[in-house]
Amino acid sequence: MSAETRPRLIESIGRKRISFREWRGHRPFWGGMLTLLAGIPIMYIPYANLTIGSLTVRMATTAGAGSLIIGVLLVVLGLTMWFQPASRVFAGVAAILLSLVSLVVSNFGAFLIGFLLGLIGGALGVSWAPGKATQGADDSQEPGRTTVAGPVVATHPAPAGGPGLGNGLDDLSGTSPTNGENGRHRAG
Repeated sequence: MSAETRPRLIESIGRKRISFREWRGHRPFWGGMLTLLAGIPIMYIPYANLTIGSLTVRMATTAGAGSLIIGVLLVVLGLTMWFQPASRVFAGVAAILLSLVSLVVSNFGAFLIGFLLGLIGGALGVSWAPGKATQGADDSQEPGRTTVAGPVVATHPAPAGGPGLGNGLDDLSGTSPTNGENGRHRAG
């Protein structure tokens, strides 16, 4: 095997980075990451001991098992957002509700760190929507590459029959592209 036939390390890392970027783009990655990170302090802090010199402070609550369950569920919901993007709305809503419950059960949501991470992660999971892939208008793009479609805009002018035909594309404000005003009013 010669040096020319072996793949270069940089090319291998580049391919892995591109494939990870592709994988990350098809799911609510940051929502899952924040939800997963929210579970860690909620699980850990109620069982932690803080030692200052010879003084040991325990932050354990009476509902230590409840905070452990909430933390584990948040980690599982974060992984669900990554590996089951179709159930992202359920996972996001459940993460938001568990974060709210952690305020009462787990030392104010692990001193507000886990609460805020879970709340933001759940909201990102609920609000994420997959992009619709469309082929680009020009043929200069690579064949496997797609672009994400933007919002749908009505580009057809109102029909010649007059306003009020009920198809939603006519404009009764007097400032439509069909009469040449286009939103600019004349004074005088």
